[in-house]
Order: sequence, then C-alpha cells, then structure tokens
Amino acid sequence: MKYQRVLLKLSGEALKDQDNIYDGQKLNQTADQLISMVKDGLQLGIVVGGGNIWRGKLSDELGIEQISGDYMGMMATVMNALALQAVINQKGYAKVVVYSALKIENLTKDYNFYEARDLLAQGYIVIFASGTGYAYFTTDTTAIIRGIEVKADVILMAKNGVSGVYDSDPKQNPEAKLFTKLSYDDIIAKNLHVMDQSAALMAKQAKMKIVVFDMQQPDSLTKIIQGSLTSTIIEE
Repeated sequence: MKYQRVLLKLSGEALKDQDNIYDGQKLNQTADQLISMVKDGLQLGIVVGGGNIWRGKLSDELGIEQISGDYMGMMATVMNALALQAVINQKGYAKVVVYSALKIENLTKDYNFYEARDLLAQGYIVIFASGTGYAYFTTDTTAIIRGIEVKADVILMAKNGVSGVYDSDPKQNPEAKLFTKLSYDDIIAKNLHVMDQSAALMAKQAKMKIVVFDMQQPDSLTKIIQGSLTSTIIEE
C-alpha cells in the first residue's frame, strides 16, 4: 500500500441507487473493501456526506433557512455513518466507531481527535459524521480538517462516475480533459469544481495531498491505495 493512514471522503450518493437512498449492493461492496484494507494494515478514517438523503438546494426549494437546512444535512450524514457501521459490524468486523460533531447520546461518540488517532492506530475504522457541527461548512471542508487532525497521509476524495478532475464536465463533454496532476493554486485559479474554495485553501496551507478517483470502478478503494487506478493527484 502507498499510504499508512488515509482519510476517505465518501459521498452519500455512493450509497444510493436511482430510487432509494440506500443500495444494499453498494453498501456491502463498500464495506467489504473497507474491511479488507484495514485487515491489511491500513489506518482508515471516513468522512461521509449526506447527499443521498438531503441536498442544500432543497432548502431554497422548500423555503427553509440555510442554517436549518445545513443542520438537516448534518443529520443525514449521521444516518449514513450508522448505516455503514451496521453493515461493517454485520460482516463480523466489530472495530468501528462513529464520531459526531453534534452531540447524539446513545448512538455516536463525541469527537476527540486525540482519541481518534489512537483508535486508528488500533485498527478501528473511524467514521466522522455531522460535518464540522456548524452551518455553512461543507463535508469537503470537514474532510480536510479531520485529515489534518488525525495526521492522515492523504485525503482520498471519492467521486461517482468520473475518474478525477476534468477541465469540463465529462458527462456533458466527451472531449473533456482529465488532469492527472494539479496544484492547489490550479484548483483555486481555474475554479475547478472538485471541492469548495475554502477546503482548497485549507489543504494548501496544510500541504495535504488529495487524490480524486472514481468510486464506481471495480475494487476502486483497493486499487487507489495500491496506486493502480486512474486518478487526479492534487499537491504542491
């Protein structure tokens, strides 16, 4: 494996199908890969999104204040974290913990980055839910913050159906060019839609390496850890 400790940014869309908020096959395949990598010695933290349940644009459509909508999105990430934890547990891997930036007694642990580092070193899969715990921050920003706090070697940013960062939308433009390497300044200057600008600035300041890859490829997580999957690497 190319890395020892990674922070995986997993979107909620990676867990759904067209009609349901969860796809059992995707959940099981993702859990199988996560368990396999950790058993091979990888230290793995996960920031999970909530887009399969709630997206920010729904706030505008429903006339809901953004702050309220953002907290609804945070709660959606808790549901996804618990679903992922349950499937991993059902497969016989008990060393999984869910931290929440919002206090949710009986279901999650209050986040403590010192404790999270220790659990990662002990072979736990550590799932971070509720984003930063504050409105106006995306799970992209959360991933960078958590990656810095737990001293991850790299942020793995999973996308759905695209192999990395392109100069235009590859789903709309078949001639779109894939960037295999970018700097943080490229992301900011070209306004590339791989993460929000605040997350890119934070990653630049921390010199945090980011790898963007396609979650839908077979055995994508295993291959990206081995360095054998097409991707975009973002670093100085």
